[in-house]
Order: sequence, then structure tokens, then C-alpha cells
Amino acid sequence: MKVILKEDMEKLGRKGEIINVTNGYARNYLIPKGFALAVTRGNVKVIQEEKKRLEREREKEVKTAEELVSRLSSEEFEIYKKAGENDVLYGSVTTSELAELLSTKGFEIDKKGIILEEPIKRLGVHYFKVRVHSDINARVRLVVKKEEGEN
Repeated sequence: MKVILKEDMEKLGRKGEIINVTNGYARNYLIPKGFALAVTRGNVKVIQEEKKRLEREREKEVKTAEELVSRLSSEEFEIYKKAGENDVLYGSVTTSELAELLSTKGFEIDKKGIILEEPIKRLGVHYFKVRVHSDINARVRLVVKKEEGEN
């Protein structure tokens, strides 16, 4: 039986795809649970309209993400940390600290969206990535400076 998937399903296919499954699987599981629709002209038309709407939404999200990437990439962020000999930090710069630093400049980014290729454990210029969209990352410049007033 041919069905149209209403959402992404692992090992079956992606949303909007027409797949062939056994009659029992379609009638007893996929269709009643709302994971799929039987293939009819009306259902195909509904799914095509839904795909177009989702594509327009995705294009808007990508455009917004690209604008955010350009804003983030043009900024330079500074953080002050305690450091010992040879400019080695006591501890490291965490994603939580970076998320807080970004929010002080008006960028609301979840710490889970911040990607550190390696821990930041030294003073100086470093770069980290911010996941803005599922496949769009911003490269952000960070300057780690020594906290003043240390003994």
C-alpha cells in the first residue's frame, strides 16, 4: 500500500515522501497514529501545499539566520578571566559564559548552540562557532584578557 508520510520517520523516509509499505502496517499503525495518509489525489495535493508552505518558512528562517551570522561575525567579544603564569587561565571559558556574554550584546543564543573546537584555556584571541540554524554556523571572535587587580 502506498502512503504519504506526514513526518520524518527513521528507516522509512522523510515528511511528504510517498512510500510503499504493507497493508497491515499502513492500516493498523501509520494511518491511525497520524504518521501517514493513504495516497489519494486530495491527500497528495494537501501534502504538496504543506511542502510549499514549509519551504517558504525555511527560506525565511535561513534569511534571518544569515543576517544573524553577519551581525555575529562583525562583532568582537571580550571576556576577562583570572590567569596565572604564561597566560594560562585558571579553568577555562565555558559555553555558559559565552552564552551570557552574547546575551549582554543582545544575542539570545542557547549554550547548546555554542561549539568550541577545543577548550579555551589561554589568554588571547580565539574563535568559536555559534549554530544559528540547522546547517548555518557563525564564526565569532573572542578576546580573552587578564582580569585586572590580581596580586
